[in-house]
Amino acid sequence: DCGAIKDIFTNHKIVETDYEAAALAVRSGTDLNCGSVYDTALIEAVRQGLITEAEIDKSVKRLFTARFKLGMFDPQEIVPYSQIPIDKNDCAEHRRLSIKAAQESIVLLKNSDNILPLEKDLKRIAVIGPTADSYSMLLGNYSGTPSEYVTPLQGIKNKVAANTEVLYEQGCHLYKEGTIPHDLSSDLLGYESKPGLKAEYFYNTTLEGEPFHTRIDELTSSNLIWGALIPQLKRGMDFSIRWTGVFTAPVTGEYNFTVEGDDGYRLSVNDEMLIEDWSDHDFTRKSNHIALKAGEQYNFRLEFFQSSGWPYLAVHWELINVDHVKDAVDLASGADAVIFIAGITAELENEEMFLNTEGFRGGDRTTIGLPAVQENLLKEINKTGKPIILVLTSGSALAVNWANENIPAIIQLWYPGQEGGTALADVLFGDYNPAGRLPVTFYKSVDQLPPFEDYTMKGRTYRYFEDTPLYTFGHGLSYTSFEYSNLDIPVKAKAGDDINITVEVKNTGSYSGDEVIQLYVKDIEASVPVPLISLQGMKRIHLKPGEKQNVEFTLVPGQLAVIKDDGSYVVEPGIFEIAVGGALPEASASTTRVLVKKIKIKGKPFVAE
Repeated sequence: DCGAIKDIFTNHKIVETDYEAAALAVRSGTDLNCGSVYDTALIEAVRQGLITEAEIDKSVKRLFTARFKLGMFDPQEIVPYSQIPIDKNDCAEHRRLSIKAAQESIVLLKNSDNILPLEKDLKRIAVIGPTADSYSMLLGNYSGTPSEYVTPLQGIKNKVAANTEVLYEQGCHLYKEGTIPHDLSSDLLGYESKPGLKAEYFYNTTLEGEPFHTRIDELTSSNLIWGALIPQLKRGMDFSIRWTGVFTAPVTGEYNFTVEGDDGYRLSVNDEMLIEDWSDHDFTRKSNHIALKAGEQYNFRLEFFQSSGWPYLAVHWELINVDHVKDAVDLASGADAVIFIAGITAELENEEMFLNTEGFRGGDRTTIGLPAVQENLLKEINKTGKPIILVLTSGSALAVNWANENIPAIIQLWYPGQEGGTALADVLFGDYNPAGRLPVTFYKSVDQLPPFEDYTMKGRTYRYFEDTPLYTFGHGLSYTSFEYSNLDIPVKAKAGDDINITVEVKNTGSYSGDEVIQLYVKDIEASVPVPLISLQGMKRIHLKPGEKQNVEFTLVPGQLAVIKDDGSYVVEPGIFEIAVGGALPEASASTTRVLVKKIKIKGKPFVAE
């Protein structure tokens, strides 16, 4: 990981010097270093006798073996990877795969009175929420840049009948009270009838001379420099960029523009210098406002130069003196159904961020509920009495206790990728039957968890959690129903034997759909501390209404083993409980959805591989 070797001596203080850290890392099997520590420190480590050249050679051989296998030293014509054309990287087939991946990951958490799926020909649908039309939410962090993408709002619009109105209000900011800042986007910017801005690049900090590169920049990243960098620009290089075009005001009002940057920046709107901080400086933020009329185009010019540090430039706009909550509630009041899309994005959960606000600090989370501004808006909309479907966006668990008690349908969308809006609409309107299952426990609050500084597993994850969570690990609903029968498990077995298990699964509902069969093991008589229960198998099958299928599992000795104090894996004689079904056993009240049997392991302890 970038900077990890440096952390060993600068932050973690495991050793005192860079050469000690380099030696420790290589001897521990870290062949690659993203950073500069190995460059010189390994030479000093050899001089100090902390590592030998022979030990370094082991890492070198492993690295070059991987490169040989990738064909990096072979003629391109015999390397299979080289025969894949660049247009295969972004093709229709891969976009279809993106839809499939998103569909299969969506989890239906709640569906009271089968409010879902929705009819496609409702008269009016209100789509509300801070992540409903969010590009950044789709991708999470450390992502690429898709050439095409579909937000939830767009996916819903694409799915409904021609006579159905889909109306949208963001309603609130992601986490702040008050106004709603928007990133610059190509939706409102243009240059000669093309979306985006004309970008001119200069090999100086003064925008002088002829630009060495010109293009139309569609502004896909919140940090405009990340989105704008081209191969000719390298880290540490001085440069400047000028963006020009027009800004089309979506509504009439007072627009407040904010520019954040490191180094110099200036912004002109309607040929008026609105914001300027044209100097070599660390991060600064400046704002100013201007009155604009709906539908009119205004000349827009943004300039930036980079001379030191890490280049950063972001521009936001917001409407002043607008009651966004009232607008959202009014919209909901006139709708047949409300789809409220909320949660968090990588703007709040990320790595080492400069963020400190209620519930979030530096990319970590100090609470796990919805941001208060979002939950308050949801409560106000709920007062309208309209049916609400809550769609959650996040990369981690959200404690939506109030919503679970008051909102009839809840979907966990995660960060679904470039076609996430398409996949969500497929689920909302019944073109795809959801079958995703939670890969983590959704707790009711952080109060259910041990202190962050406690590194023991007690009380953590479904394997050691003894309280009642909001939603269990493995939870997920369907538009159809499944019944389990004929669970076949041997009553007795010898330690070291494979255990063959079969179960019959039948679709007893009216929709075709996938079922995720989960196999759990509970060691009742272990001699050492073990998990309360442990997932040891799962299979996903597709069944039509009335169709049934026999599903087989094989438990190998290692899946029944305990870890002894000496680190060995041992299958001990004793009683084991085997559960097979569509949910965690303790979470299912239905004896037909989860079947449980006990097996007795006999003989002497068996050391597993």
